[in-house]
Amino acid sequence: MIDIKYLREKPEEVKARIKKREMDLDNIVDEILVVDAQKREQMGKIEAMKAEQNAASKQIPQIKKAGGDASEIMAKMKELVAEIKEGDSKIAELEEKQTSLLLSLPNLPDEDVVAGGKEQNEPVRYFGEKPVFSFPMKNHVELCESLGMIDYQRGAKLGGAGSWVYRGWGARMEWALLNFFINEHINDGFEFILPPHMLGYQCGYVAGQFPKFTDEVYWIENPTSNDKRFMLPTAETALVNLHRDEIMPIEELPRKYIAYTPCYRREAGSYRSEERGMIRGHQFNKVEMVQYTEDDKSDIAFKELVEKAERLVQELGLHYRLSKLAAGDCSFSMARTYDIEVWIPSMEIYKEVSSASNARDYQARRGNVRYRGEDKKMHFAHTLNASGLATSRVIPAIVEQYQNEDGSVTVPEVLRPYLGIDVIKKA
Repeated sequence: MIDIKYLREKPEEVKARIKKREMDLDNIVDEILVVDAQKREQMGKIEAMKAEQNAASKQIPQIKKAGGDASEIMAKMKELVAEIKEGDSKIAELEEKQTSLLLSLPNLPDEDVVAGGKEQNEPVRYFGEKPVFSFPMKNHVELCESLGMIDYQRGAKLGGAGSWVYRGWGARMEWALLNFFINEHINDGFEFILPPHMLGYQCGYVAGQFPKFTDEVYWIENPTSNDKRFMLPTAETALVNLHRDEIMPIEELPRKYIAYTPCYRREAGSYRSEERGMIRGHQFNKVEMVQYTEDDKSDIAFKELVEKAERLVQELGLHYRLSKLAAGDCSFSMARTYDIEVWIPSMEIYKEVSSASNARDYQARRGNVRYRGEDKKMHFAHTLNASGLATSRVIPAIVEQYQNEDGSVTVPEVLRPYLGIDVIKKA
């Protein structure tokens, strides 16, 4: 949520930064300011009434003690109490309206984030070279099916389009990747978390997914009660709620968490040729990193998260590029995002396997996550996240970039201790 004080002081700057996202929300910003002015005016009136009420409350016993008649003041007090009650109700209504309007505003992109949509994304650097094959290469669907790693047909039979079944060496490679990622993060000082997969509405609200994107998750209703939960679309949604409504000790910052979860997404794409196989699905596995930091330390944390995610792809020996996203391609809650995109040879395109993002204080304001700074004042924490990594695109990249002429796939060196083999061959 955007700081109302900042919006009040710099409305034109807020409008301009939102426009970088290719969104024109000037009317909402203006409406927020109108409601804010009405609320502050009403609060001023109520404060004056309460001051008058306090003064009269002191007068009444004095008048009675002196043997005087306090009935007129008491009658006025009764009217004042009713007016104050009505005024407080108006303030609550205006507060609710202002909050609702503020929730419709996305996070403000950082000053250095360029305007525009994904066509304005900027490659920052590349790692390795695109693999060149001296034989007709196969795509990951052919390779995974021929090696018995993935069963797409039975996956679709069980879960519909966008589902698959890991089998044999495919299941073992998936498990190897997850263990490799988790071990690397633990060695880097992250605390390992296994959160619930079914979350309450407040979790989506704090993460910035609700109320705007409530239709993009899978909802679960309890037929015997009014209880309603949703399946987490990413572990970030759970992790950024761990310290909701808490004041975190500054000496415990930064807090660094990782979580392994499946991720459940309703919007799984149209299954075009560039989204075949495991490239896009309703359910996929991911290890997620999240940090809580002081408000002036999140840039350091962002650099760290990007480098950690990059290092995983580098250790796997995969060719990729790092891209800085334009404002319009950053998600609703994020002020800046870098994507790590692996090369999929058969498609001749790069596909994202990690997004590293800084939400600044946007999520913490929604979740009331604070800490007391060295200045003794209360500050909202900054929250950051990065995939570390999503496996459903890592496996296609591995089998395609590491494929051999005989249809086998060489196992990346860092995964060999987990799998116990160097090459995956046909049975």
